Amino acid sequence: MKEGRWIKTLDPFATIVPYIMVERSDSQNTITDCFDVSGAEQLVRRLRTEGYDSIGILHIILAAYVRAISQRPAVNRFIRGQKIYARNGIVINMAVKRKMSLDGAETTVKLKCNPSDTLIDIYHKFNDLLVETIGEETKSNGTDTAARIIGYIPGLIKKFVIWLLKTMDYFGLLPSALTDVSPFHGSMFITSMASLNIPPIRHHLYNFGNVPVFIAFGAKRAELVLNEDGSVSKRRVVDFVANLDERICDGYYYASTLKMFKKYLVSPEPLLNPPETVVEDVK
Repeated sequence: MKEGRWIKTLDPFATIVPYIMVERSDSQNTITDCFDVSGAEQLVRRLRTEGYDSIGILHIILAAYVRAISQRPAVNRFIRGQKIYARNGIVINMAVKRKMSLDGAETTVKLKCNPSDTLIDIYHKFNDLLVETIGEETKSNGTDTAARIIGYIPGLIKKFVIWLLKTMDYFGLLPSALTDVSPFHGSMFITSMASLNIPPIRHHLYNFGNVPVFIAFGAKRAELVLNEDGSVSKRRVVDFVANLDERICDGYYYASTLKMFKKYLVSPEPLLNPPETVVEDVK
């Protein structure tokens, strides 16, 4: 299968869980956290003076998640046909507005990364993807085209087509031409509320497709912190909410991954270099 390989060495309980919690909506857990953004802001200011004019916190968030996957590959698994697969590559989905207005069209971009990518690699890949997608407001990408074709189908026939697509997806029979543009297939879906200046939403996971993680980030806000000496200081933080498919790995593994993810958000300097090693998922 192009998207991944079936993992056959998991313990028996892990292989049974997808049969008990069949749908992704049955098996999603939610965690809310925040991170001190001062380290990321300092790095952004420095990189902008070095010529990376449009780099921002979002690039660091993307790079931090890619780096976490490089060390904790189990969070890049997915469920198909009640079996657990290790994904080939890293695909991050994100909904973007072609124009920031109430009637601005929305589309989805799919950022394809390698576990060894650095922050600068992801900066270039993401910016090139945005230019290609929203550079021309009237230009459609593959996701828009697929949605438009399905949208033209009459209602009752459309229900059958969607059922057929879901059935094909269950057995891994969807052509790569569809999974490559589908916003429902990938390693993670991310949405940023920063541009809207609102807190992060608690977004559900989709039953269709195989995205196991949905992360939403909010706008920066000030927070008062009580120090050990009893004094109070102010810091700037960003809140985030993660919805996780608990079937792909256990809670301890998820906790370790999220701690690593947050570590890179707080201190992102190591993201400028590739990881020393890339950990492969079990067979």
